[in-house]
Amino acid sequence: MTDQSHQVDFQAAAHLYKWPSLNNSRREDRAPYMVVNGTLDQCIRDFMGKPEKTRHLYEIRTKSQPPLVPDVLSPEHVIELSRLREFL
Repeated sequence: MTDQSHQVDFQAAAHLYKWPSLNNSRREDRAPYMVVNGTLDQCIRDFMGKPEKTRHLYEIRTKSQPPLVPDVLSPEHVIELSRLREFL
């Protein structure tokens, strides 16, 4: 029997954002801008295609899916969801 409360909807609407940067550091004085408007799956794939050394400049925003998916996914969350997606 599967636990429906712990399943992730990878087809949910999501947006990949990039923070403006200076010397590979986030510019906290600037707002992030959207680079992908699609599904959670598409945003995860696009994020994972970015160079590892720049991933800290990105975040994914989507509808919260407790307990596994918050509304703003940090790079660490995205990497874990990518592993989960590949496992499933």
